[in-house]
Amino acid sequence: MGFLSKLFKNDSKKEMESMSNVKLAVIYYSSSGTNYQLAQWAEEGAKEAGAEVKVLKVPETAPQSAIESNPAWKKHHEETKNVPEVTLEDLEWADAIIFSVPTRFGNMPSQMKAFLDTTGGLWFNGKLVNKAVSAMASAQNPHGGQEATILSLYTTMYHWGAIVAAPGYTDPVTFAAGGNPYGTSVTVDQDGNMVEDVQAAVKHQAKRTVSVAEMVKKSHN
Repeated sequence: MGFLSKLFKNDSKKEMESMSNVKLAVIYYSSSGTNYQLAQWAEEGAKEAGAEVKVLKVPETAPQSAIESNPAWKKHHEETKNVPEVTLEDLEWADAIIFSVPTRFGNMPSQMKAFLDTTGGLWFNGKLVNKAVSAMASAQNPHGGQEATILSLYTTMYHWGAIVAAPGYTDPVTFAAGGNPYGTSVTVDQDGNMVEDVQAAVKHQAKRTVSVAEMVKKSHN
């Protein structure tokens, strides 16, 4: 416990309590609802920290026939039809961005990649520099590529010149959620239920991301 006591003996909670005036975009892709739920928990955590939050989905690129063939996918697609789709303007608006995606063979879904591939103009004009960014992921087994998926998102963020605000081991809730220091990750069983209890870890990650964004904003004032 000596190591853990030193690890968690910091002023992060005090910093989080003082946060305000940060704009956060929570951008997700979800076919059956897991990452939408993670996005909602991130929204809750960020709002508790005083941030202004938008929850946004990336456009669906799968054919309607594929969606119709999967009852869970079709149901979630209908239930979230009123969630706004992310635009490039949302990226420019945000001080901080949290991504949440399922893994696809250890990589991000094509839907998220298609959106990120449209950000070249913002990147070229320096509009994405110093955004505080973080990521979360899900898969159907504990070693199904969640970490690799998160790191694949961060690769793009490094090119942006963004500041990656990974949770690391800044709070014990990370261990309770499975111990992923790169970003909260969760396992989903065959019935679509989350195996690990990650709600607290997601909220901590959101607060940490907003905290980093506020520090960056203050350094420019």
